[in-house]
Amino acid sequence: MSWTPLGPALLFCPADRPDRFAKAAAAADMVILDLEDGVNAGDRAVARAAVIENLLDPQRTILRVNPVDSADFGLDLEALDQTPYSLVMLAKTETGEQVDALAGRSVIALCETAKGVLESSAIAAAGPTIALMWGAEDLLASLGGRTSRDESGHYRDFARFARSQVLLSAREHARAAIDAIHLDIADTEGLRAEAQDAAASGFSATACIHPLQVEVVRAAYRPTDSEIEWAAGVLRAAVSEHGVFRYEGRMIDAPLLRQAEQILSSVGRLDD
Repeated sequence: MSWTPLGPALLFCPADRPDRFAKAAAAADMVILDLEDGVNAGDRAVARAAVIENLLDPQRTILRVNPVDSADFGLDLEALDQTPYSLVMLAKTETGEQVDALAGRSVIALCETAKGVLESSAIAAAGPTIALMWGAEDLLASLGGRTSRDESGHYRDFARFARSQVLLSAREHARAAIDAIHLDIADTEGLRAEAQDAAASGFSATACIHPLQVEVVRAAYRPTDSEIEWAAGVLRAAVSEHGVFRYEGRMIDAPLLRQAEQILSSVGRLDD
């Protein structure tokens, strides 16, 4: 199932805070109403009621539900059935069969445990799956670790592996790939660097936890003026060339032409 987020900045919003729903939807490209970790267990009934009573645009709204093996999962689905929402983010996805439990809906599978990361290809292959996302902090907890980043603020090797594995699994099955949140809201430069790397690597979007992160992510995903100029120039030159040719000192072949097309295509999507 081919699906692309409506923009690169997806903003989480606790589902028990309906006062924030409209603001989050206005700030971001898409909003993720969170019934899982963003809500205390004792407040989830209130959160489900808020989701039902305070509807947003279904095309721009994702509902994160609790894991399939949790007591809350069935209750989340009952609430979901009382809304027009069809985009569902499944927390702590670990098998393709868990995704199949949401048949009839479009599922963003969140691979955030050791098993989920290692099973990400099978998860991506499941029929309802439209995208994969990964998460460092729950993954760290599943490993029994203490911090996901080193002293310099960079992800540790396990997290970089998981990020790459989820991206490759998503693209193997032509699914969208969503990069993890950046927890340090004040670290604008760190977020910018990670979002730029995500865009350059092939991620479709980055998840945000604060409205201040949205514009940083949007700017990071937009190709630079020099990248746009190069892509347009390469494609113009290719019209009169046959096979491999040289452009600005670089060998240009089919993979480079596809990269140029993707750059210009992303500009159109981000400028819409």
